[in-house]
Amino acid sequence: MEEDRLADSLVFAQSVAEPEVFTVIFDRYYRAVYGYLSRRVGRTVADDLAAETFVRAFERRSSYDPRFERALSWLLGIAVNLLAHHRRSEARQLRALAASGGLEPRESGEDMVDRVDADTSRRLVAGLEQLDDYDREALLLYAWGELKYQEIADVLGIPVGTVRSRMNRARRKLRQALESVSTENVVQLRREGTHDA
Repeated sequence: MEEDRLADSLVFAQSVAEPEVFTVIFDRYYRAVYGYLSRRVGRTVADDLAAETFVRAFERRSSYDPRFERALSWLLGIAVNLLAHHRRSEARQLRALAASGGLEPRESGEDMVDRVDADTSRRLVAGLEQLDDYDREALLLYAWGELKYQEIADVLGIPVGTVRSRMNRARRKLRQALESVSTENVVQLRREGTHDA
């Protein structure tokens, strides 16, 4: 973040009297909010949800809580609430991602999976589907929303210790799902090797 730019809380405060100033928040965070939503529910639905997120943020701009260091976590909190209405379509989207092998790793270099073949992608999606909604939300806010643990806690309205617990549980379950793929691949390679001999 640039040090000389106006802090998000000041932009929100100024936008109450001068609504056009809110475009600063839109310009800073639309891409991140849209990126998170598109990974969760696909581009078509993400367009609508991202727009709705900023409409609601604009309507609530006078109630922005300045304790949020960045407006991104506040905006993603709104987006997460909107996503709650799309849980059923989320499960269908995850299955579609698995079928296409289209899971994208986190761009910041802290991705969970560097290369994901189609089988591993299906297993990863199956693992994501098996997580309870709370664990999945925390994990995806971290991986796709690129939030820190404290920011996730702010978005979900829970203690940071609970975020750590959810992240550990989600990682363990996904690791188990991926390890079963690795084990199956080794067994398959051994079988193929015996047929070649």
